[in-house]
Amino acid sequence: MVVAADLVAMSILAFGIYFPRHHRRDLVTAFLGVNICVVAVSLVLSASTVGTGLGLSLFGVLSIIRLRSDEVAQHEVAYYFASLTIGLLAGVVGTLNPLTGGLMLLVLVGVYLGDHPRLLGRYRHQSIRLDTAYTDEHALRVYLEGLLGARVLNVSVKDVDLVNDTTVVDVRYVARPRQTRHERSPQAEWVAS
Repeated sequence: MVVAADLVAMSILAFGIYFPRHHRRDLVTAFLGVNICVVAVSLVLSASTVGTGLGLSLFGVLSIIRLRSDEVAQHEVAYYFASLTIGLLAGVVGTLNPLTGGLMLLVLVGVYLGDHPRLLGRYRHQSIRLDTAYTDEHALRVYLEGLLGARVLNVSVKDVDLVNDTTVVDVRYVARPRQTRHERSPQAEWVAS
């Protein structure tokens, strides 16, 4: 019964929340694989004399090494941990009870809300390579605000190449709300047409 609850929770996490929002098939496979492996290892270790902590810590080390060896965004790390948590809840407890089911549901609701597109949806992050070498941070910020059409919150210069005249920046910004056709000026409407 607990394995069935785990499969339902993981189906919701992978196919109902993550994939419709981010469309990375490879990570759906990774989330499901991590979860199934954690459930299997947890069930076996809970029935043996080897300490569960030892087995899960080894599994955790392997998972973290894998996470560090590939480019994975922070929200995807949260999905990894959600997969691990759901698997641990199913495998260590071994039976479905109100606490286990409630905690699985709490993980799903937390990830659903925390990664919802409407939650802080205008806050963005980009790494940008500019075709000008900027050494003046104020001028860089003004240029980025015009380029992005947004209010720049933080600019971190990663590289300035004076020879090739380029700048690489990491920018965090707030996108301006989109204007409706009636709110645009005639000049802006003519340019947009």
